[in-house]
Amino acid sequence: MTTKATDHRTVTDTQRKTWSRGDFHEIARHNVVMAERLCPAVGLHAGERVLDVACGSGTAALVAARHYAEVTGIDYVPDLLERARTRAAAEGYELDLRVADAQDLPFDDDNFDVVLSVYGVQFAPDQERAANELLRVCRPGGRIGLASPMPTGWSGDLFATHARHAPPPPGIESPLRWGTEDGMRQLLDHGVSALTSEPQPALQYYRSVEHAVEVFSTWFGPTLSALERVGPDGRDGLIRDLTEIFHRYNRATDGTAVVENTYLQTTARVAPA
Repeated sequence: MTTKATDHRTVTDTQRKTWSRGDFHEIARHNVVMAERLCPAVGLHAGERVLDVACGSGTAALVAARHYAEVTGIDYVPDLLERARTRAAAEGYELDLRVADAQDLPFDDDNFDVVLSVYGVQFAPDQERAANELLRVCRPGGRIGLASPMPTGWSGDLFATHARHAPPPPGIESPLRWGTEDGMRQLLDHGVSALTSEPQPALQYYRSVEHAVEVFSTWFGPTLSALERVGPDGRDGLIRDLTEIFHRYNRATDGTAVVENTYLQTTARVAPA
């Protein structure tokens, strides 16, 4: 649990540098299926005002735009927002994309009909503050939709391996808290009239397990940071453990990799004023 002594600003700055490394778009491309499932789950309609929190390269923002919603996205990594702008322009969509922190959203209260986040807000170090920001900017009766990494399965094992080799700062709650029903209720129950969470599958496709590990060790900021922290002496051990995880969840039998990731899909309705 976080404590008053925890320096969330310093941790946030460190995280921003971590997620700025590599190119998270190369990882987020596997999360599109989550956004495509999440938008109908929250009952997204054309013309609604949608906020994608920690939108990265536009994973959920673009899916919402394809529903003809009016979409705003925020992220604290400018390069990812540039990628989102490029993708939106290629598809002919206009997105309002802004550099901002999920823990301090630059919007008025009750500003959006729907607030979404796919593997994004969950990594904010001050989880209570981030959750309260989701609730604050969503209008009464509006909906919140989240796709969160779970402590069990591929996501849980991946982040546990990173934490074992390169421990996170003390006093910071694990992002996997968002991937449990109890955690979701702790964070959102006080501001919603209904909340439903259910595990969902998502498959990731690679040329091989070795290719999957190469993708993460080349493009995924947390893996790059962990490799830097363990140094040359610890690199082989981290790569070996990552390889074992991808093998564990690989469902392919033809030499390629089809990695099964189970995440928690949460939909909530903001309580009336």
